[in-house]
Amino acid sequence: MTGLTAPGGDADPPAGAKGAARRRGRPPRTESADTRDRILDAAREVFSERGYEKASVRGIAKAAGVDSALVHHYFGTKEQVFEAAVEVAFAPALAMRDAVVTGPLEEAGERMTRILLGLWENPVTRAPLLAIVRSAVNNETAAAVFRRLVAGQLLRHIAARVDLPDAELRAELAAAQLVGVAMIRYVIKVEPLASADPEQIIRRVAPVVQGHLTGP
Repeated sequence: MTGLTAPGGDADPPAGAKGAARRRGRPPRTESADTRDRILDAAREVFSERGYEKASVRGIAKAAGVDSALVHHYFGTKEQVFEAAVEVAFAPALAMRDAVVTGPLEEAGERMTRILLGLWENPVTRAPLLAIVRSAVNNETAAAVFRRLVAGQLLRHIAARVDLPDAELRAELAAAQLVGVAMIRYVIKVEPLASADPEQIIRRVAPVVQGHLTGP
């Protein structure tokens, strides 16, 4: 018989209600357009504070004020959330690429050095960069994401401008010089480099970066 209720129980829910129950947890279609950006902002904060390994989708969702299902809906896995967050945070650093691609090559070392130090000196752009570096140093998955981004969006374009047989190695050495300075000054904070005047650093480092790009 249909519609009977078991003793002490409830009647079977209608088919539509069952379908609604199966859909429970899926993000609503009416989510506002800024939800994705809010999740990315929260992800950068969580990765910066906890690193890649200790960060979780649940923690990112909590920081963003959304359900974890919504994070999965927009981005998928934790690795994909990290990659999306890195791409947004890394976007200002692509000005280094443009400085080499569009400007005189003989001045690229100074422009790259000045741009990178400017990004690290600015607290707004420094925080997401710290999140990237700390996560990449401590976790191979995060490092692989970072390598793909650096190789695909930065080094490849710089190497294409350097018309020499070892262009890729030159681009990587120039980047390594700048990353090393940033690590010691802003992440490890070794003195006296950590407190040195940025212009002094540019005067000393830029010729070395230029030498990697165009030197003998």
